[in-house]
Amino acid sequence: MRKYEVLRRIEEVGVVAVVRANNSEEAKRIALACMAGGIDSIEIAFTVPGAHKVIEALSEEFGDKLLVGAGTVLDSETARVAILAGAKYVVSPCFDLETAKLCNRYQIPYAAGCMTLTEMVRAMEAGTDVIKLFPGSAFGPSFVAAVKGPLPQAVIMPTGGVDLDNVGQWIKNGCIAVGVGGNLSKGTSEQITETARQFVEKVREARK
Repeated sequence: MRKYEVLRRIEEVGVVAVVRANNSEEAKRIALACMAGGIDSIEIAFTVPGAHKVIEALSEEFGDKLLVGAGTVLDSETARVAILAGAKYVVSPCFDLETAKLCNRYQIPYAAGCMTLTEMVRAMEAGTDVIKLFPGSAFGPSFVAAVKGPLPQAVIMPTGGVDLDNVGQWIKNGCIAVGVGGNLSKGTSEQITETARQFVEKVREARK
């Protein structure tokens, strides 16, 4: 898939499921439950044992039906492993210049974690596609509206602190999408699927 197609898919649904699990089997269960609820962007955190194998398995099984990305990527070496495993996008909790360069080299969307406007500008200058506002819980949705004043061109996706009560406000304040972890991925498969449906619906309502 081309870079712009991946970014468009993420924006269409507006929710990226951040999957942290104790093993690959649990990660796959969560991913499948999210898909059933309408979320087709799954970020497999590299804190998951054998994360690259999970990415590879999901990519091979579902192809372009599922956007499998790599999360908690701290360096370009890990990013390359993820891309070779089939990751369609790379997400970091911080900004790393070498990771930005590598992702641009292979035309893979890169989302870098930033907290300040200085970090955001530096990340965008390096070709970062999405600013991952992290942790979102430290700021809240109103911070996005404030950032959009001087940086209307910033493409922002918060992660951390996003729940069903505030997801609509994040979107209304200008976020391209939201990343959701624990507030989405806990419980049985049926519960995760239902929560995923609610997140997707909240985003849809906020955009009307």
